[in-house]
Amino acid sequence: MAGTPSPTDRNASPLLSNDEMREADRLAIAAGISGYALMEAAGQAVARVVIANWGRRPVLVLCGPGNNGGDGYVAATHLRNAGWSVVVAALGAPKSGTDAAVAATRWPGIVAPVDLSLLAERPLVIDALFGAGLARPPDGVARAIIDEINRLGLDCVGVDVPSGVDGDSGQVLGAAPRCRATVTFFRLKPGHLLLPGRALAGSVHLADIGIPAAVLERIQPRCWRNDPALWRDQLRRPRLEDHKYTRGHLLVIAGGAMTGAGRLVARAARRAGAGMVSLAAPAEALPIYAADQPGLITLALPKPSDLAALMQGRRMSACVVGPGSGVGEGTRDLALAALATGRSCLADADALTSFAGKVEVLAAAVRGPFLITPHEGEFNRLFPDLGAGLGKLARVRTAAARLGAVVLFKGADSVVAAPDGRAVVNDNAPPDLASAGTGDVLAGIAGTLLAQGMPAFEAAAAAVWLHGAAGSAVGRGLIAEDLPEELPNLLKKLES
Repeated sequence: MAGTPSPTDRNASPLLSNDEMREADRLAIAAGISGYALMEAAGQAVARVVIANWGRRPVLVLCGPGNNGGDGYVAATHLRNAGWSVVVAALGAPKSGTDAAVAATRWPGIVAPVDLSLLAERPLVIDALFGAGLARPPDGVARAIIDEINRLGLDCVGVDVPSGVDGDSGQVLGAAPRCRATVTFFRLKPGHLLLPGRALAGSVHLADIGIPAAVLERIQPRCWRNDPALWRDQLRRPRLEDHKYTRGHLLVIAGGAMTGAGRLVARAARRAGAGMVSLAAPAEALPIYAADQPGLITLALPKPSDLAALMQGRRMSACVVGPGSGVGEGTRDLALAALATGRSCLADADALTSFAGKVEVLAAAVRGPFLITPHEGEFNRLFPDLGAGLGKLARVRTAAARLGAVVLFKGADSVVAAPDGRAVVNDNAPPDLASAGTGDVLAGIAGTLLAQGMPAFEAAAAAVWLHGAAGSAVGRGLIAEDLPEELPNLLKKLES
Protein backbone atom coordinates (compact mmCIF):
# COMPACT_ATOMS: atom_id res chain seq x y z
CA MET A 1 0.00 0.00 0.00
CA ALA A 2 1.07 3.63 -0.38
CA GLY A 3 3.43 4.74 2.32
CA THR A 4 4.68 1.27 3.20
CA PRO A 5 8.45 1.29 2.67
CA SER A 6 10.41 -1.13 0.59
CA PRO A 7 11.99 -3.75 2.85
CA THR A 8 15.36 -2.91 1.32
CA ASP A 9 15.13 0.77 2.25
CA ARG A 10 17.65 1.18 5.07
CA ASN A 11 16.01 4.45 6.07
CA ALA A 12 12.86 2.51 6.93
CA SER A 13 14.71 0.55 9.66
CA PRO A 14 12.99 -2.83 9.62
CA LEU A 15 13.13 -4.81 12.86
CA LEU A 16 13.76 -8.52 12.40
CA SER A 17 12.34 -11.20 14.65
CA ASN A 18 14.57 -14.02 15.83
CA ASP A 19 13.20 -16.29 13.10
CA GLU A 20 13.65 -13.60 10.44
CA MET A 21 17.26 -13.04 11.48
CA ARG A 22 17.94 -16.77 11.26
CA GLU A 23 16.42 -16.71 7.79
CA ALA A 24 18.65 -13.76 6.84
CA ASP A 25 21.69 -15.81 7.91
CA ARG A 26 20.43 -18.80 5.94
CA LEU A 27 19.82 -16.77 2.79
CA ALA A 28 23.24 -15.13 3.03
CA ILE A 29 24.91 -18.53 3.34
CA ALA A 30 22.84 -19.86 0.44
CA ALA A 31 24.10 -16.91 -1.62
CA GLY A 32 27.68 -18.03 -1.06
CA ILE A 33 28.77 -16.26 2.13
CA SER A 34 30.15 -18.78 4.59
CA GLY A 35 28.72 -18.99 8.07
CA TYR A 36 32.18 -18.57 9.50
CA ALA A 37 32.70 -15.36 7.50
CA LEU A 38 29.58 -13.95 9.12
CA MET A 39 30.83 -15.02 12.55
CA GLU A 40 34.26 -13.52 11.92
CA ALA A 41 32.69 -10.20 10.91
CA ALA A 42 30.43 -10.24 13.97
CA GLY A 43 33.29 -10.91 16.37
CA GLN A 44 35.43 -8.24 14.77
CA ALA A 45 32.59 -5.76 15.19
CA VAL A 46 32.36 -6.55 18.90
CA ALA A 47 36.10 -6.04 19.32
CA ARG A 48 35.93 -2.72 17.44
CA VAL A 49 33.19 -1.41 19.71
CA VAL A 50 35.14 -2.41 22.82
CA ILE A 51 38.36 -0.78 21.60
CA ALA A 52 36.53 2.39 20.55
CA ASN A 53 34.71 2.83 23.86
CA TRP A 54 37.08 1.58 26.55
CA GLY A 55 40.72 2.08 27.32
CA ARG A 56 42.83 -1.05 27.30
CA ARG A 57 42.07 -3.11 30.40
CA PRO A 58 41.66 -6.75 31.47
CA VAL A 59 38.57 -8.28 29.86
CA LEU A 60 36.62 -11.46 30.49
CA VAL A 61 34.81 -13.01 27.52
CA LEU A 62 31.97 -15.34 28.51
CA CYS A 63 31.19 -17.82 25.73
CA GLY A 64 28.21 -20.12 25.38
CA PRO A 65 28.30 -23.30 23.29
CA GLY A 66 26.40 -21.85 20.31
CA ASN A 67 26.99 -19.23 17.63
CA ASN A 68 26.77 -16.41 20.18
CA GLY A 69 29.74 -17.98 21.92
CA GLY A 70 31.49 -18.29 18.56
CA ASP A 71 31.21 -14.53 18.13
CA GLY A 72 32.79 -14.23 21.56
CA TYR A 73 35.80 -16.37 20.65
CA VAL A 74 36.41 -14.23 17.57
CA ALA A 75 36.11 -11.01 19.58
CA ALA A 76 38.52 -12.38 22.19
CA THR A 77 41.07 -13.27 19.51
CA HIS A 78 40.97 -9.80 17.96
CA LEU A 79 41.25 -8.08 21.33
CA ARG A 80 44.24 -10.26 22.27
CA ASN A 81 45.89 -9.48 18.93
CA ALA A 82 45.38 -5.79 19.72
CA GLY A 83 47.32 -6.15 22.96
CA TRP A 84 44.49 -6.56 25.44
CA SER A 85 44.65 -8.94 28.40
CA VAL A 86 41.86 -11.43 27.67
CA VAL A 87 40.50 -14.42 29.57
CA VAL A 88 37.92 -16.65 27.90
CA ALA A 89 35.50 -18.67 30.01
CA ALA A 90 33.04 -21.12 28.44
CA LEU A 91 29.87 -22.84 29.60
CA GLY A 92 30.74 -25.80 27.38
CA ALA A 93 32.52 -26.72 24.20
CA PRO A 94 30.81 -25.89 20.89
CA LYS A 95 29.46 -28.82 18.94
CA SER A 96 32.08 -30.34 16.66
CA GLY A 97 31.91 -29.21 13.04
CA THR A 98 30.09 -25.96 13.74
CA ASP A 99 31.33 -22.46 12.96
CA ALA A 100 31.55 -21.84 16.72
CA ALA A 101 33.86 -24.84 17.06
CA VAL A 102 36.12 -23.37 14.35
CA ALA A 103 36.18 -20.04 16.19
CA ALA A 104 37.06 -21.79 19.45
CA THR A 105 40.00 -23.64 17.87
CA ARG A 106 41.35 -20.35 16.52
CA TRP A 107 41.41 -18.77 19.98
CA PRO A 108 45.12 -18.98 20.91
CA GLY A 109 44.69 -18.95 24.69
CA ILE A 110 43.28 -21.29 27.29
CA VAL A 111 39.57 -21.65 27.91
CA ALA A 112 38.54 -21.65 31.56
CA PRO A 113 35.24 -22.87 32.95
CA VAL A 114 32.81 -20.12 33.89
CA ASP A 115 33.44 -19.16 37.51
CA LEU A 116 32.49 -16.11 39.57
CA SER A 117 36.07 -15.67 40.77
CA LEU A 118 37.11 -14.63 37.25
CA LEU A 119 35.25 -11.34 37.70
CA ALA A 120 37.53 -10.18 40.52
CA GLU A 121 40.22 -8.66 38.32
CA ARG A 122 38.28 -8.25 35.06
CA PRO A 123 36.37 -4.94 35.14
CA LEU A 124 35.08 -5.38 31.56
CA VAL A 125 32.97 -8.37 30.54
CA ILE A 126 31.83 -9.46 27.08
CA ASP A 127 28.60 -11.41 27.35
CA ALA A 128 28.52 -14.00 24.55
CA LEU A 129 26.66 -16.64 26.54
CA PHE A 130 23.31 -16.81 24.73
CA GLY A 131 21.70 -15.23 21.69
CA ALA A 132 18.39 -13.52 21.11
CA GLY A 133 16.38 -16.71 20.80
CA LEU A 134 17.07 -18.15 24.27
CA ALA A 135 14.19 -20.51 25.04
CA ARG A 136 14.52 -20.81 28.82
CA PRO A 137 15.89 -18.76 31.71
CA PRO A 138 19.63 -18.97 32.38
CA ASP A 139 20.33 -21.24 35.32
CA GLY A 140 23.22 -22.65 37.30
CA VAL A 141 26.54 -20.91 36.92
CA ALA A 142 25.25 -18.82 33.98
CA ARG A 143 22.55 -17.28 36.19
CA ALA A 144 25.02 -16.83 39.01
CA ILE A 145 27.55 -14.93 36.93
CA ILE A 146 24.86 -12.71 35.39
CA ASP A 147 23.67 -11.81 38.89
CA GLU A 148 27.24 -11.14 40.01
CA ILE A 149 27.95 -8.86 37.04
CA ASN A 150 24.93 -6.81 38.03
CA ARG A 151 25.77 -6.84 41.74
CA LEU A 152 29.29 -5.59 41.10
CA GLY A 153 28.12 -3.05 38.51
CA LEU A 154 30.74 -4.17 36.00
CA ASP A 155 30.98 -2.78 32.49
CA CYS A 156 29.38 -5.38 30.26
CA VAL A 157 29.10 -5.58 26.47
CA GLY A 158 26.31 -7.77 25.10
CA VAL A 159 26.72 -9.76 21.91
CA ASP A 160 23.49 -9.56 19.89
CA VAL A 161 21.36 -9.04 23.02
CA PRO A 162 22.13 -9.24 26.73
CA SER A 163 21.87 -12.92 27.67
CA GLY A 164 18.40 -13.61 28.99
CA VAL A 165 16.67 -10.92 26.90
CA ASP A 166 14.26 -12.24 24.28
CA GLY A 167 14.97 -10.62 20.92
CA ASP A 168 11.32 -10.68 19.87
CA SER A 169 9.76 -9.13 22.95
CA GLY A 170 12.50 -7.48 25.01
CA GLN A 171 11.29 -9.49 27.98
CA VAL A 172 13.76 -11.01 30.43
CA LEU A 173 13.83 -14.75 30.94
CA GLY A 174 14.88 -14.99 34.56
CA ALA A 175 17.84 -12.62 34.56
CA ALA A 176 20.01 -10.58 32.19
CA PRO A 177 23.12 -8.44 32.64
CA ARG A 178 22.73 -4.67 32.58
CA CYS A 179 25.00 -3.86 29.65
CA ARG A 180 26.74 -0.59 28.93
CA ALA A 181 26.67 -1.47 25.22
CA THR A 182 25.27 -4.17 22.96
CA VAL A 183 26.57 -5.05 19.50
CA THR A 184 24.06 -6.54 17.10
CA PHE A 185 24.18 -7.43 13.44
CA PHE A 186 22.49 -6.63 10.10
CA ARG A 187 19.26 -5.22 11.57
CA LEU A 188 17.92 -4.48 15.03
CA LYS A 189 15.39 -6.75 16.70
CA PRO A 190 12.23 -5.58 18.48
CA GLY A 191 13.83 -6.57 21.79
CA HIS A 192 16.46 -3.87 21.36
CA LEU A 193 13.73 -1.19 21.52
CA LEU A 194 11.08 -2.76 23.75
CA LEU A 195 11.34 -2.56 27.52
CA PRO A 196 12.94 -3.91 29.60
CA GLY A 197 15.38 -5.16 26.95
CA ARG A 198 16.07 -1.62 25.75
CA ALA A 199 17.09 -0.51 29.25
CA LEU A 200 19.38 -3.53 29.67
CA ALA A 201 21.06 -3.23 26.26
CA GLY A 202 22.66 0.14 26.91
CA SER A 203 24.02 1.82 23.78
CA VAL A 204 23.14 -0.40 20.82
CA HIS A 205 25.68 -0.63 17.99
CA LEU A 206 24.45 -2.08 14.69
CA ALA A 207 27.18 -3.75 12.64
CA ASP A 208 27.21 -4.67 8.95
CA ILE A 209 28.57 -8.22 8.77
CA GLY A 210 28.14 -8.77 5.05
CA ILE A 211 24.55 -9.99 4.79
CA PRO A 212 23.16 -8.52 1.54
CA ALA A 213 20.30 -6.07 2.07
CA ALA A 214 18.51 -7.84 -0.78
CA VAL A 215 17.63 -10.74 1.53
CA LEU A 216 14.98 -8.46 3.03
CA GLU A 217 12.99 -8.80 -0.18
CA ARG A 218 12.65 -12.50 0.61
CA ILE A 219 11.94 -11.99 4.30
CA GLN A 220 9.40 -9.17 3.84
CA PRO A 221 9.59 -7.81 7.42
CA ARG A 222 6.38 -6.39 8.88
CA CYS A 223 7.81 -4.45 11.81
CA TRP A 224 9.86 -1.26 11.76
CA ARG A 225 11.57 1.16 14.06
CA ASN A 226 9.40 4.26 13.83
CA ASP A 227 10.98 6.85 11.57
CA PRO A 228 9.71 9.61 9.27
CA ALA A 229 10.78 7.50 6.28
CA LEU A 230 7.71 5.36 6.99
CA TRP A 231 5.13 8.11 6.73
CA ARG A 232 6.62 11.49 5.77
CA ASP A 233 5.33 11.25 2.20
CA GLN A 234 1.78 10.99 3.53
CA LEU A 235 1.89 14.11 5.66
CA ARG A 236 -0.44 16.68 4.18
CA ARG A 237 1.42 19.81 3.12
CA PRO A 238 -0.40 23.15 2.87
CA ARG A 239 -1.36 24.15 -0.69
CA LEU A 240 -2.06 27.60 -2.13
CA GLU A 241 -5.62 26.63 -2.96
CA ASP A 242 -6.37 25.33 0.56
CA HIS A 243 -9.17 26.55 2.78
CA LYS A 244 -10.01 25.51 6.32
CA TYR A 245 -12.09 22.50 5.31
CA THR A 246 -9.52 21.05 2.93
CA ARG A 247 -6.99 21.10 5.78
CA GLY A 248 -9.26 18.88 7.85
CA HIS A 249 -12.11 19.62 10.24
CA LEU A 250 -11.76 17.65 13.48
CA LEU A 251 -14.53 17.14 16.02
CA VAL A 252 -13.45 16.58 19.62
CA ILE A 253 -16.15 15.07 21.83
CA ALA A 254 -15.12 15.99 25.36
CA GLY A 255 -16.44 16.06 28.89
CA GLY A 256 -17.84 18.74 31.11
CA ALA A 257 -16.51 18.01 34.59
CA MET A 258 -12.86 17.65 33.52
CA THR A 259 -12.15 20.14 30.76
CA GLY A 260 -8.36 19.93 30.78
CA ALA A 261 -8.15 16.82 28.60
CA GLY A 262 -10.42 18.21 25.87
CA ARG A 263 -8.63 21.55 25.86
CA LEU A 264 -5.26 19.83 25.40
CA VAL A 265 -6.59 17.63 22.59
CA ALA A 266 -8.03 20.67 20.80
CA ARG A 267 -4.91 22.82 21.14
CA ALA A 268 -2.65 20.02 19.93
CA ALA A 269 -4.95 19.37 16.99
CA ARG A 270 -4.88 23.02 15.96
CA ARG A 271 -1.09 23.26 16.28
CA ALA A 272 -0.72 20.04 14.28
CA GLY A 273 -2.31 21.82 11.31
CA ALA A 274 -6.05 21.16 11.38
CA GLY A 275 -7.96 23.73 9.36
CA MET A 276 -10.72 23.77 11.95
CA VAL A 277 -11.32 22.12 15.31
CA SER A 278 -14.77 21.94 16.83
CA LEU A 279 -15.34 20.72 20.38
CA ALA A 280 -18.63 19.32 21.60
CA ALA A 281 -19.25 19.19 25.34
CA PRO A 282 -22.06 19.58 27.85
CA ALA A 283 -23.53 23.08 27.64
CA GLU A 284 -22.42 24.12 31.12
CA ALA A 285 -18.74 23.59 30.21
CA LEU A 286 -18.74 25.43 26.87
CA PRO A 287 -17.78 28.84 28.31
CA ILE A 288 -14.61 27.30 29.77
CA TYR A 289 -13.61 25.84 26.42
CA ALA A 290 -14.49 29.01 24.50
CA ALA A 291 -12.55 31.26 26.86
CA ASP A 292 -9.49 29.03 26.69
CA GLN A 293 -9.05 29.11 22.90
CA PRO A 294 -10.75 31.82 20.84
CA GLY A 295 -10.11 29.92 17.61
CA LEU A 296 -11.89 26.80 18.87
CA ILE A 297 -15.47 26.22 17.72
CA THR A 298 -17.62 25.08 20.65
CA LEU A 299 -20.84 23.12 20.25
CA ALA A 300 -23.39 21.64 22.59
CA LEU A 301 -22.88 17.91 23.03
CA PRO A 302 -25.20 16.21 20.53
CA LYS A 303 -27.36 13.21 21.16
CA PRO A 304 -25.82 10.09 19.61
CA SER A 305 -28.65 10.06 17.08
CA ASP A 306 -27.76 13.60 15.98
CA LEU A 307 -24.02 13.09 15.61
CA ALA A 308 -24.03 11.92 11.99
CA ALA A 309 -26.05 14.92 10.83
CA LEU A 310 -23.80 17.28 12.79
CA MET A 311 -20.63 15.89 11.24
CA GLN A 312 -22.14 15.88 7.76
CA GLY A 313 -23.57 19.37 8.02
CA ARG A 314 -20.36 20.90 9.33
CA ARG A 315 -18.10 18.96 6.98
CA MET A 316 -16.21 17.22 9.77
CA SER A 317 -13.73 14.68 8.48
CA ALA A 318 -12.72 12.95 11.72
CA CYS A 319 -13.65 12.64 15.35
CA VAL A 320 -11.80 12.20 18.66
CA VAL A 321 -14.01 10.80 21.41
CA GLY A 322 -13.24 10.20 25.05
CA PRO A 323 -11.11 12.95 26.64
CA GLY A 324 -12.67 13.77 30.00
CA SER A 325 -15.99 12.36 28.84
CA GLY A 326 -16.66 10.16 31.83
CA VAL A 327 -17.04 6.40 31.84
CA GLY A 328 -20.42 4.96 31.05
CA GLU A 329 -23.22 4.31 28.64
CA GLY A 330 -23.40 7.89 27.34
CA THR A 331 -19.78 7.94 26.25
CA ARG A 332 -20.12 4.45 24.80
CA ASP A 333 -23.15 5.48 22.74
CA LEU A 334 -21.35 8.55 21.37
CA ALA A 335 -18.36 6.43 20.37
CA LEU A 336 -20.63 3.97 18.58
CA ALA A 337 -22.41 6.84 16.83
CA ALA A 338 -19.09 8.30 15.70
CA LEU A 339 -18.01 4.93 14.29
CA ALA A 340 -21.34 4.53 12.52
CA THR A 341 -20.59 7.61 10.38
CA GLY A 342 -17.74 5.73 8.68
CA ARG A 343 -15.48 8.74 9.12
CA SER A 344 -12.04 8.45 10.67
CA CYS A 345 -12.34 8.09 14.42
CA LEU A 346 -9.96 8.02 17.38
CA ALA A 347 -11.05 6.67 20.75
CA ASP A 348 -9.04 7.49 23.85
CA ALA A 349 -9.31 7.61 27.61
CA ASP A 350 -12.88 7.26 28.92
CA ALA A 351 -14.18 6.09 25.56
CA LEU A 352 -11.96 3.03 25.90
CA THR A 353 -12.75 2.28 29.53
CA SER A 354 -16.44 2.56 28.67
CA PHE A 355 -16.02 -0.60 26.57
CA ALA A 356 -14.34 -2.65 29.31
CA GLY A 357 -15.75 -6.16 28.96
CA LYS A 358 -17.46 -5.13 25.72
CA VAL A 359 -14.64 -5.00 23.20
CA GLU A 360 -16.64 -7.20 20.83
CA VAL A 361 -19.30 -4.46 20.68
CA LEU A 362 -16.62 -1.96 19.72
CA ALA A 363 -15.18 -4.27 17.07
CA ALA A 364 -18.58 -4.88 15.52
CA ALA A 365 -19.15 -1.14 15.16
CA VAL A 366 -16.05 -0.35 13.09
CA ARG A 367 -17.06 1.09 9.71
CA GLY A 368 -14.09 3.22 8.65
CA PRO A 369 -10.56 4.16 9.70
CA PHE A 370 -10.34 3.65 13.47
CA LEU A 371 -7.50 4.24 15.92
CA ILE A 372 -7.41 3.59 19.65
CA THR A 373 -4.68 4.98 21.91
CA PRO A 374 -4.70 3.07 25.21
CA HIS A 375 -2.16 3.21 27.99
CA GLU A 376 -1.41 0.05 29.97
CA GLY A 377 -4.46 0.24 32.23
CA GLU A 378 -6.89 0.96 29.40
CA PHE A 379 -5.40 -1.78 27.25
CA ASN A 380 -5.80 -4.29 30.08
CA ARG A 381 -9.42 -3.30 30.60
CA LEU A 382 -10.19 -3.80 26.91
CA PHE A 383 -8.10 -6.96 26.42
CA PRO A 384 -7.78 -8.63 29.85
CA ASP A 385 -6.67 -11.91 28.27
CA LEU A 386 -3.70 -10.31 26.50
CA GLY A 387 -1.43 -10.13 29.52
CA ALA A 388 2.09 -8.77 29.70
CA GLY A 389 3.50 -12.29 29.50
CA LEU A 390 2.83 -12.28 25.75
CA GLY A 391 5.19 -9.36 25.10
CA LYS A 392 4.02 -5.90 24.07
CA LEU A 393 4.45 -6.34 20.31
CA ALA A 394 2.48 -9.58 20.25
CA ARG A 395 -0.21 -8.10 22.49
CA VAL A 396 -0.76 -5.07 20.25
CA ARG A 397 -0.77 -7.08 17.03
CA THR A 398 -3.33 -9.49 18.48
CA ALA A 399 -5.49 -6.63 19.74
CA ALA A 400 -5.42 -4.85 16.38
CA ALA A 401 -6.44 -8.00 14.53
CA ARG A 402 -9.23 -8.69 17.00
CA LEU A 403 -10.57 -5.13 16.91
CA GLY A 404 -10.14 -4.58 13.18
CA ALA A 405 -8.50 -1.25 13.95
CA VAL A 406 -5.12 0.35 14.49
CA VAL A 407 -3.90 0.19 18.09
CA LEU A 408 -1.36 2.63 19.52
CA PHE A 409 -0.27 1.21 22.89
CA LYS A 410 1.32 4.16 24.66
CA GLY A 411 4.46 4.09 26.78
CA ALA A 412 8.19 4.73 26.71
CA ASP A 413 8.23 2.00 24.07
CA SER A 414 4.97 2.79 22.27
CA VAL A 415 3.87 0.18 19.73
CA VAL A 416 1.53 0.80 16.80
CA ALA A 417 -0.03 -2.18 15.02
CA ALA A 418 -2.50 -2.56 12.16
CA PRO A 419 -4.95 -5.44 11.72
CA ASP A 420 -2.83 -6.81 8.84
CA GLY A 421 0.18 -7.33 11.15
CA ARG A 422 2.24 -4.24 10.28
CA ALA A 423 3.80 -2.71 13.36
CA VAL A 424 6.20 -0.02 14.46
CA VAL A 425 8.08 0.40 17.72
CA ASN A 426 8.67 4.00 18.76
CA ASP A 427 11.77 4.79 20.79
CA ASN A 428 12.18 8.58 20.64
CA ALA A 429 10.00 9.41 23.66
CA PRO A 430 11.99 11.02 26.51
CA PRO A 431 11.17 10.19 30.15
CA ASP A 432 9.94 13.77 30.55
CA LEU A 433 6.72 12.76 28.75
CA ALA A 434 5.64 10.89 31.88
CA SER A 435 3.47 13.85 32.85
CA ALA A 436 -0.29 14.31 33.13
CA GLY A 437 -2.03 15.35 29.93
CA THR A 438 0.65 14.35 27.45
CA GLY A 439 -1.53 11.51 26.17
CA ASP A 440 -4.27 14.02 25.36
CA VAL A 441 -1.79 15.96 23.23
CA LEU A 442 -0.95 12.75 21.38
CA ALA A 443 -4.65 12.19 20.67
CA GLY A 444 -4.94 15.71 19.25
CA ILE A 445 -1.98 15.25 16.92
CA ALA A 446 -3.27 11.91 15.65
CA GLY A 447 -6.80 13.29 15.31
CA THR A 448 -5.59 16.05 13.00
CA LEU A 449 -3.62 13.63 10.82
CA LEU A 450 -6.73 11.45 10.51
CA ALA A 451 -8.84 14.50 9.66
CA GLN A 452 -6.39 15.35 6.87
CA GLY A 453 -6.88 11.92 5.32
CA MET A 454 -3.76 10.13 6.52
CA PRO A 455 -4.30 6.35 6.88
CA ALA A 456 -4.74 5.33 10.49
CA PHE A 457 -1.52 3.27 10.76
CA GLU A 458 0.67 6.03 9.33
CA ALA A 459 -1.22 8.70 11.32
CA ALA A 460 -0.56 6.84 14.56
CA ALA A 461 3.11 6.30 13.73
CA ALA A 462 3.60 9.94 12.73
CA ALA A 463 1.75 11.24 15.78
CA VAL A 464 3.72 9.23 18.31
CA TRP A 465 7.01 10.23 16.65
CA LEU A 466 6.05 13.92 16.62
CA HIS A 467 4.95 13.60 20.25
CA GLY A 468 8.33 12.16 21.23
CA ALA A 469 10.25 14.73 19.21
CA ALA A 470 8.26 17.54 20.83
CA GLY A 471 9.03 16.11 24.25
CA SER A 472 12.74 16.03 23.47
CA ALA A 473 12.61 19.62 22.22
CA VAL A 474 11.09 20.80 25.51
CA GLY A 475 13.18 18.61 27.83
CA ARG A 476 13.28 18.86 31.59
CA GLY A 477 10.36 20.54 33.29
CA LEU A 478 8.01 19.57 30.48
CA ILE A 479 4.30 19.98 30.99
CA ALA A 480 1.65 18.89 28.52
CA GLU A 481 0.87 22.47 27.51
CA ASP A 482 4.41 22.87 26.15
CA LEU A 483 4.11 20.15 23.53
CA PRO A 484 1.70 21.72 21.00
CA GLU A 485 3.94 24.79 20.70
CA GLU A 486 6.78 22.63 19.36
CA LEU A 487 4.70 21.12 16.56
CA PRO A 488 4.90 23.90 13.93
CA ASN A 489 8.71 23.83 13.86
CA LEU A 490 8.80 20.04 13.77
CA LEU A 491 6.36 19.89 10.89
CA LYS A 492 8.28 22.55 9.01
CA LYS A 493 11.49 20.52 9.33
CA LEU A 494 9.74 17.37 8.13
CA GLU A 495 8.30 19.16 5.12
CA SER A 496 11.67 20.59 4.12
